[in-house]
Amino acid sequence: MSYLEHNIKSVPTGFRKILHLNWAIILLLAAVSGVGFLMLYSVAGGSLQPWAEPQMKRFAVGMVIMLSIAMVPIWFWRNVSAVAYLMSVALLLVVEFFGTAGMGAQRWIDLGFMRLQPSEVTKITLVMVLAAYYDWLDLDKKSHPLWVIVPLIMIAIPTMLVLRQPDLGTAILLVAGGGTIMFLAGVSWYYFGAVIAAVVGIVTAIFQFRGTEWQILKDYQYRRIDTFLDPSSDPLGAGYHITQSKIALGSGGWTGRGFMQGTQARLNFLPEKHTDFIFVTLAEEFGFVGAASLLALYALIIAFCIISAFRNKDRYAALLTLGIATTFFLFFVVNMAMVMGLAPVVGVPLPLVSYGGSAMLVLLVAFGLMQSAHVHRPR
Repeated sequence: MSYLEHNIKSVPTGFRKILHLNWAIILLLAAVSGVGFLMLYSVAGGSLQPWAEPQMKRFAVGMVIMLSIAMVPIWFWRNVSAVAYLMSVALLLVVEFFGTAGMGAQRWIDLGFMRLQPSEVTKITLVMVLAAYYDWLDLDKKSHPLWVIVPLIMIAIPTMLVLRQPDLGTAILLVAGGGTIMFLAGVSWYYFGAVIAAVVGIVTAIFQFRGTEWQILKDYQYRRIDTFLDPSSDPLGAGYHITQSKIALGSGGWTGRGFMQGTQARLNFLPEKHTDFIFVTLAEEFGFVGAASLLALYALIIAFCIISAFRNKDRYAALLTLGIATTFFLFFVVNMAMVMGLAPVVGVPLPLVSYGGSAMLVLLVAFGLMQSAHVHRPR
């Protein structure tokens, strides 16, 4: 035993857990959030209000919550996974009947001091319950049809409730996140082939049933698809967002126009500049260099999560960590693809950068679970 190991073992348990935290991820999360504060300050015209200061307060609260969760043994989170999942589904039902509507969608519960979006919570609780399920299930049963149906139902229930809000972007993330956990758990490739075939059939049905009484998507969601395929077809209507987004991206060049010098955001040509399209504001002001730097920070967070998962001998902890990493990855990839015109606009925020309380707090809770898995892994 080295001198350092001897001294670490002599430290009280609480302090020892703090030493075992994955500090690289904590610093990276703080760096990404710092970028968010800077951009929210910029889009407000050089003011901490109305977005940057509330976001800073939420981050501070979220970090306390994250560190508190990290101190709790991972076996506790395994045991409460099913309860957390059921509670999130119950919250989705509350939204269905008593939720607060905004911008044509009913997705929030008004708590007075903040508006909670249960679909954000469900992204994490779904990963928790699926990781717990495959930790409990015998390895030789993971591809048996009977035991495959159970996780499919777990994924389908919240997905259908979220689609009713309607929130296509979150529904896609739920399916992708749940499917990733099944894949990582070792479910047979044949099932994924069947899912791909089903997706092709659903996409075909979406277009075939358009304009009929069997129409699957809302009219505005069809317009988003049309805009994605041909933004110039309605540049002042449905294609306005993505057209202005591409103008801002292109005007940034290699090094950008400079901090608080972006014309698209400052002159309000860019809609939702503080939420879904904040990445475009960053790219306009700091150019390709700034956008690539943020992407590098995201990539490092994913890399450290994967390393932590591979070093963890606990099956639940490893699956949970990889599931959280995948959810985080899907967040920023879908958002960036959306604002660059590589995917339809589906309303997915840029993690830890876009303004929003629920998304930030839920992500920090998720990384608290990841830290718990890291701190309490077998050594």
